[in-house]
Amino acid sequence: MSKLIIGVMVYRNGLSFSEPGYFRELTKAGERLGAEVYLFSPADIDPKGRKIRGFTAESDGNWSHRMHPWPEIVIDRYRRAGSDYMKIRTSNLFRYANNRFTNKWRVTKLFLKEPSLSRWMPETVEYTGPNLLKMLDSHPLLYIKPGNGTGGSSIVRVKRLKDGYDVLGRSRSLSRKRTKAATAAGLKSWLDAWTLKERIRNGIFMIQQGVDLSLVEGRVTDARLLIQKTDSGVWDITGMGMRIGAAGSSTSNLHGGGKAATFDSVVTERFGSERAAAIRKECHELAHAVVKVIESHFGSMMEFGIDIGIDTAGRVWLIEVNPKPGRDLFKSIGDRSLYRTTVERPIQYAMYLARNQRSQS
Repeated sequence: MSKLIIGVMVYRNGLSFSEPGYFRELTKAGERLGAEVYLFSPADIDPKGRKIRGFTAESDGNWSHRMHPWPEIVIDRYRRAGSDYMKIRTSNLFRYANNRFTNKWRVTKLFLKEPSLSRWMPETVEYTGPNLLKMLDSHPLLYIKPGNGTGGSSIVRVKRLKDGYDVLGRSRSLSRKRTKAATAAGLKSWLDAWTLKERIRNGIFMIQQGVDLSLVEGRVTDARLLIQKTDSGVWDITGMGMRIGAAGSSTSNLHGGGKAATFDSVVTERFGSERAAAIRKECHELAHAVVKVIESHFGSMMEFGIDIGIDTAGRVWLIEVNPKPGRDLFKSIGDRSLYRTTVERPIQYAMYLARNQRSQS
């Protein structure tokens, strides 16, 4: 039987790719697993000739390209908005391993309405003046987030003090901004300017109830759980690790100065083995509930990175979901075998779909 053909749709500029390290690992995983795996962008497609200019990683780390056969399954790893991408993504040219998703605000509104998820959801509303005042009265800690952002940028943490509010933000350029506001009116004025400047593609901002995630003293600490479909098409938890934010940061993101740690080194150390086991089990339950809800609304998916807050009392909170998650956390933890599994599973699942497609034709 001929090799299964898997395409990975990505953003590229010449030979510059958005996630070069991960993409090299993906094409190498294809070789190991016996599939023909290549990268392509919308500009590389020849729909009339049913051929695609595909890119693969060479042993020396460079990229080579040639015309490849039409992919049986496409993994969508394109992480930038644009008309060229949307034209392809909304056409019927390919069968995808992962359906299109939506932005943070829309999915948050969906989750807030779901009874199966409500116990894990922090209160979240759209950013408006009246909503800000209401949330300031209800919660001592708030996060102001872009409804269509990614990577922890443009987020502001607002902490209520005796004499006003402590404000800590991280801009799109990842620079930190810190100020104090003496009154709610002064805070609103500062946030109005921030949300206008940091707005992404005319998207809205949302106000989210803050929870105390300082499992490591003075640092925002959360869990990143990776749930993926296997080579038999079922959801499975691949791994979970912790992200410890940099001192003085409002987020835990690694590229914002955070560091990786194992679940046990943070959660078991804090709560003991028995309580940590219960927290881990609840995180797994949350992840499976999330993907069930998502697939009921958006169709078949492939993988999600789920950011989970564990507060200082051990309560579990759903922070956000990412349909095109990174894997750097698992590499940084130092578990090479786990990292390899995180890379191989998308290819294995795409191969599963391609085999099923062949058997039905």
